[in-house]
Amino acid sequence: MEPSTKTIHGEVRGRVSDGVCGFFGIPFAAPLSDPNRLRPPQPVRPWSGVRDATDYGATPPQVAPPGGAGTDWDSGVTGEEYLNLNVWTPDPHAAGLPVMVWIQGGQFEFSSTSSYDGSSFARDGVVCVVFNWRVGADGFLYLNDGIANLGLLDQVAALEWVRDNIAWFGGDPADVTVFGESAGAMSIGTLLSMPRADGLFRRAILQSGAAHHVSPPGIALRVGHYLAEKLGVPPTRDAIAARPVEELLRAQAEIDAELLAGSIPEQLGPAIVNTMPWEPVLDGDVLPGVPIDRIAAGASADVDLLVGTNVDDWRVFMAFMGAIDQVTDEALAGSVAERGHFALASYGLPADAALTAYRERYPLASPGDLLAAVKTDWWVRIPALRLADAHAAAPAATYMYEFAWAVPGLGAVHAVEVPFVFDQLRKDVPLFQLLLGGTEAPQALADTMHGAWVSFAASGDPGWPRYDLARRATMRFDVTPEVVDDPRSWERNVWRGIR
Repeated sequence: MEPSTKTIHGEVRGRVSDGVCGFFGIPFAAPLSDPNRLRPPQPVRPWSGVRDATDYGATPPQVAPPGGAGTDWDSGVTGEEYLNLNVWTPDPHAAGLPVMVWIQGGQFEFSSTSSYDGSSFARDGVVCVVFNWRVGADGFLYLNDGIANLGLLDQVAALEWVRDNIAWFGGDPADVTVFGESAGAMSIGTLLSMPRADGLFRRAILQSGAAHHVSPPGIALRVGHYLAEKLGVPPTRDAIAARPVEELLRAQAEIDAELLAGSIPEQLGPAIVNTMPWEPVLDGDVLPGVPIDRIAAGASADVDLLVGTNVDDWRVFMAFMGAIDQVTDEALAGSVAERGHFALASYGLPADAALTAYRERYPLASPGDLLAAVKTDWWVRIPALRLADAHAAAPAATYMYEFAWAVPGLGAVHAVEVPFVFDQLRKDVPLFQLLLGGTEAPQALADTMHGAWVSFAASGDPGWPRYDLARRATMRFDVTPEVVDDPRSWERNVWRGIR
């Protein structure tokens, strides 16, 4: 028998698979047709009767995903009602179950709920939610017109839906854990600092992303104006919203290509290292300050925190694009203008001293691998360490991890921990199978890591000592997981005062 339950907007009917109840494509905000296009999310209109929630809803408009991610990246469903979510529950008639809400990554430019299956969490007594949110210009266009960070406002709207509805799916609205990876984790880093998100979650897990990646309004405004120039329209919200979605995506793809090639206009120069033109903006309202600074000042001091990275996080991008073999020592030591992404100076490091330090740290590494280590540190590792340090004095708990299991020939790269967290090593998700490369990944490690995430959501304790500034205890997930003390002291010191 198909399960059904209520929401504040009407009744929904889901489906059962392997003993888990799933409800899919439930709207948490109104369709994004005119006049809602490029505007903050609006409430859902109630419906009569029972809504069919047995299959995925529409996917947000977005640029193409990374090469090799496969054709099953999105749901294949189009339409303007793409602010929707999926819920997996062991029993919609239960009560008081812990809730985990996943925020997926994708460089703030691409994402889809259909790449993630929360059934393993429901199997283990957790209500799991995955939701869509606006990405790219749709989510982060900034024109200094009083509207900003629509993607973050979508995330808040989804969490408000969870607060108001999750009890009808067996969950406890006062026991919500948000967890996410890459841009999803960076989103959580901003949510931890946002007044509008206060009280919407009790715990947070950040995987390979933290609280550093936000855009100054001046740079974000230049990107917005450059998009309008590409579209051939005035830099106003109405003018951009009037252009077909396909044109908007083509213009975004052109900007992405120029950023990667280092051929962008001079006024966008500060964006070249970040290569994420559409990210959260310090607008002074939705984001009133730099997230890491606000967290250090006490924001989300009552939220339990679990944060970590992968040993070789950023190596995957250089390897898949073939750039790792193009780097030379001369490129690393060159100027930003000459060498762009290859120059250590691009990341704020004094080139000669940094090259010497990293060469001593990794004596057998190629120049490409040295740059991959620097990129990993700049993008995710140092932000994660700074976040753990900033939160360590809070009344709520802080925990740190590092994922070290390496795919042969590739490393412990970005996103490879996700199928372990979801306990779905054998599931045919194209992106994750691409990362695993056909390797026989250790199921015992997935059991351990998935179990730690469930334990943290249920009790606030993943199973190892808290992180503090005296010990900096860190769980290293490998074939044999172990707790190590302050494993990244060298990196912390090298980047002190820089990142």
